[in-house]
Amino acid sequence: MISTIANLPGTVAELQNIIIEREQQYQTQIKILEEKIRFLQDKIFGRKSEKLSVAKGDKYCQLALFNEAEAIVEQAAASQEQQAEGKTDTGTDTDTISVPAHTRQKPGRKPLPDHLPRVEVIHDLSEEEKLCGCGCQMSKIGEEVSEKLDIIPAKIQVIRHIRFKYACKNCEGVESGESAVKVAPTPPQLIPKSMATEGLVAYIIVSKFADALPFYRQEGIFERIGVEIPRSTMANWAMQAADACEPILSLMHQELLSGPVINMDETPVQVLGEEGRLNTTKSYMWAFRGGGLDEPVLIFQYDPTRSGRVPKDYLQGYSGYIQTDGYKGYDDLGKQPGIIHLGCWSHARRMFVDVLDALPAQDRKKKAGNATNTALGYIGTLYAIEAKAREGKLTIEEIYQLRQKKSKPILEQFKAWLTQLYPQTPPKGLLGKAIEYCLNQWDKLERYIIDGRLKIDNNLIENAIRPFVLGRKNWLFSGNPRGAKASAALYSLIETAKANGLEPYHYLRFLFEKLPLAKTQDDYKALLPQHLNREQLKNLW
Repeated sequence: MISTIANLPGTVAELQNIIIEREQQYQTQIKILEEKIRFLQDKIFGRKSEKLSVAKGDKYCQLALFNEAEAIVEQAAASQEQQAEGKTDTGTDTDTISVPAHTRQKPGRKPLPDHLPRVEVIHDLSEEEKLCGCGCQMSKIGEEVSEKLDIIPAKIQVIRHIRFKYACKNCEGVESGESAVKVAPTPPQLIPKSMATEGLVAYIIVSKFADALPFYRQEGIFERIGVEIPRSTMANWAMQAADACEPILSLMHQELLSGPVINMDETPVQVLGEEGRLNTTKSYMWAFRGGGLDEPVLIFQYDPTRSGRVPKDYLQGYSGYIQTDGYKGYDDLGKQPGIIHLGCWSHARRMFVDVLDALPAQDRKKKAGNATNTALGYIGTLYAIEAKAREGKLTIEEIYQLRQKKSKPILEQFKAWLTQLYPQTPPKGLLGKAIEYCLNQWDKLERYIIDGRLKIDNNLIENAIRPFVLGRKNWLFSGNPRGAKASAALYSLIETAKANGLEPYHYLRFLFEKLPLAKTQDDYKALLPQHLNREQLKNLW
């Protein structure tokens, strides 16, 4: 730092070097600030999807990216083989990764689902119209059928439970020593002495936690039907239902820990009335996905903090894989004995997409020589390999072998390219941060190839947490910690039901009706979403 004239260099060349150096620094800082402005403008006014357009124009074509990085890797591999074998010509790899073209669907309306009930309305000719011009009676030769979709609006009804009373008019119960009057017992109820049936409670809960309808909106809907159900009453029913489901949630926790992989994520939630905290303080809803690969369990867990202690305590005793984003709160969990920590390529890709969105329009068009597009090309090729595995319905071992053959060399090439590019990139810019994120997370990012059961990203849990985020935009906050815990429990039941192919309302109604009858551990296990199927629930009504 030059603070006085006396410290200035004595030659013109040295002064020119200082001016050039300062100018470069200023230009770099200006570019970073302009990039931040474009990034923020895109976040506020731009598209929300991370999917890159396949149309020609100022957005980069994602499909072209798949071939770019694949060609780089294959060319390098071919060059190495030629050097080893002493060949001068290049061959063609017939087992390349390709992305199938989108097929245009035939025009026309899709058939209506077969499971919907049908009501037949017959349209026939009159007797006079059935007479032919020749005077003979016309014969039926067929029929034309067209189907239209109808809906019956929500209908609310009152279920009257009538219990007969009996008494002995002879002795009035004196000789039997029992009560003079006997009455049929009250059927077990999810919420004792409540006016709500299990079906109504299930409907209210699904409307809020699956369809993002806050209680105050449901209150207005019920008023239009002609029934007054205060939002406070609905909230109370939801909390009591969640309390009654504790045995089910405990079993779900056990099954969560029994699986080979657990995905984790967290999102903010505002909770009022937390002890020692302001109402504006952020709390967090944690989400876990685990259990069997074909019978997943999803559990939401409310906690006032974002501390790494939360997943560490909740997954105590677990051994296996965990997959998360790059949040440092998960790092200590990954250091536990028996746990292997995986990263998320979706998050890495997202950072490069942000760079692309913050570039000037003319730079987005540069397919060749653009570092951001090249990085997205590598990541796009990795995802194309995963798409090939899904489309081919490969076994776990076949997926492992495919990744070792195709994904591993691409990962090695990508890391070498990032390592070479990093020193040349301003660290405070979006591209520099994206590269730094990848290199810092690299060991976790590349681990998915070691086991065919693993996924390339953490999208399974992100998709499960999305309904909570959508609902949060409508109901804004939880009124108290007990309400937040109840929300976590009910989201757990609904999202686990959805992940196992069950319709949430049918499952919750079934659960709420059978839960009061459960007595043993086996009774509770039979009510878990992953132990039921759609046909079982459909046959109940």
